[in-house]
Amino acid sequence: MLSTASPETDTAPPTTAAAKIFNHPRKAWYVAAWDHEVTGKQPLARTVAGVPLALWRNAEGRAVALADACWHRLAPLSKGKVLGDELQCPYHGLRYNAAGRCTGMPAQETINPSAMVPSYPVVERYRYVWVWVGDPDLADPTAVPDMHQMDDPAWAGDGETIHADCNYQLILDNLMDLTHEEFVHSSSIGQEELSEAEFDVTHEGNTVTVSRWMRDIDAPPFWLKNMRDKFPDFSGKVDRWQIIHFEAPGTIRIDVGVAKAGTGAPEGDRSQGVNGYVMNTITPETHRTSHYFWAFMRNYRLDSQTITTQLRQAVHGVFGEDEEMLRAQQRAIDANPEHEFYSLNIDAGGMWVRQILERMLAAEGRPSSAADAGQGA
Repeated sequence: MLSTASPETDTAPPTTAAAKIFNHPRKAWYVAAWDHEVTGKQPLARTVAGVPLALWRNAEGRAVALADACWHRLAPLSKGKVLGDELQCPYHGLRYNAAGRCTGMPAQETINPSAMVPSYPVVERYRYVWVWVGDPDLADPTAVPDMHQMDDPAWAGDGETIHADCNYQLILDNLMDLTHEEFVHSSSIGQEELSEAEFDVTHEGNTVTVSRWMRDIDAPPFWLKNMRDKFPDFSGKVDRWQIIHFEAPGTIRIDVGVAKAGTGAPEGDRSQGVNGYVMNTITPETHRTSHYFWAFMRNYRLDSQTITTQLRQAVHGVFGEDEEMLRAQQRAIDANPEHEFYSLNIDAGGMWVRQILERMLAAEGRPSSAADAGQGA
């Protein structure tokens, strides 16, 4: 393994890490929902980084995120009604505009000037509704993590949402080290070459990249099927790649694929192969639950809805195996709060991710452990 340092003065991650419940930054963009989930009919309740939100669209179709608690008696606004440009509380009928200002109180003409609820910055991009729950003055739309394959016409695909019963950091660990595929996903994408192949880790700023190439190998079942979707008569060996791109705090794009062995894919010519992107963005809900938004995008046979559906179903099955393992891991961490994780070579990417998140939390003046923040261990 080769690990290339960033131009910054970062020190190498430690060789151990506490099996703690990881805190989450708030000065960051998180996906709150798929764009189609947020409508102008019924508000959507969703908790992002510990903040309960009511998501809805105003009369112009713009997505809005308000705190999910009425100023009057804290009734959940997500149970209310969208009335054009206003959201009406389900309890006593108070109405709020997109800025969170109360615009109407039943049975009285005078509106209390303090009648407001927080309104959070929203950006719609890459088929998602992104929300910033930190200081709104720091919300820079250009800082939304890159997921351009989601709506680039050169790519096609679809995805789903997993409500994961674990801390978001466990999902990031899982995605930054794909050698687990050999053991957790042996019937679909796993093979022993995953553990045998060398890999390269680089990091810069708030990003980490892990690259792995496996040359002249048999294609596992998932990739053999994909190759035959593009090349019906394919047989023989392949060159396989996995290039994992992390962007803080929770977005991971994985450039994956296989090509006919020896046709130049490692040097940049992927024309004799199939290429996909596993798109992942993880939003902490609480310290023990997460919203995991994922999609599989491909750049071949773009007009085939059948292939899109088959790929979504196949990845759904793979991620179901991950979900089971992560849920069990969270239970074990809860049962062993003093345990120290010892890092292997394969954990290099994940350790850099943890270091970036700890740096972000420190900049916010918040501890990296939820227990230290007084929010449970």
